[in-house]
Amino acid sequence: MLKINNLSKSYNRGAIKAVDHLNLHVKPGEIFGFLGPNGAGKTTTIKMIVGLLNPDEGSIIVNGYDNQKNPIEAKKSIGYVPDTPMVYDRLTGMEYLSFMADVYQVPSDQRKEKINYFLEMFDLTDAVNDLIKSYSHGMKQKIALAGALLHNPALWIMDEPMVGLDPKSSHLLKELMRQHCQKGNTVFFSTHILEVAERLCDRIGIIHRGKLIAVGTLDELRRGEQAETLENIFLELTEQ
Repeated sequence: MLKINNLSKSYNRGAIKAVDHLNLHVKPGEIFGFLGPNGAGKTTTIKMIVGLLNPDEGSIIVNGYDNQKNPIEAKKSIGYVPDTPMVYDRLTGMEYLSFMADVYQVPSDQRKEKINYFLEMFDLTDAVNDLIKSYSHGMKQKIALAGALLHNPALWIMDEPMVGLDPKSSHLLKELMRQHCQKGNTVFFSTHILEVAERLCDRIGIIHRGKLIAVGTLDELRRGEQAETLENIFLELTEQ
């Protein structure tokens, strides 16, 4: 579903290596957690996957499409929610969702049902005709999540998706992630909430100083230490 080969990205004319020869394969039906300290390269990697940044070298294959050679096809396969909700403040919630359905060519006979489904799920029905600029951060996050899922993307990518969500919405989001993968799709998300990653993810990757320093299931990362928590593993690896 997602294949990253020898991916690198530098800033300041090569002085800062944000991502350093990253190799990663994320499978269909998998929830993959992407962890790392601040500045480790998580957001840079995600922005390269979704096509917001061009890599210095390497390739990214999304659902069989190279995102440099076939960017439109690759992006059609992606639903992306950034760490800060990128929504149009001067649209109403309904206008925004209709716009997203148009962009991803969601059939007209399906979009009303899908929009209503997510509005009810995230308790946005009463606010859907209000301008998005009147929404709280959490409401903007929820409308962005709904917009990213309308076209049932093969690869759902989220950068710190739990930030700003209330406990009920966080629970619903985790349920959505699992349901999405049960359909054969893939979820790739970054988070600093290690307890969420520990409970939810099928596999976990840890990036540090631009390099992928560990990847595997929680049991594989424990290396035989059955009682070791993900927090302990993370701190040990990133402090070395």
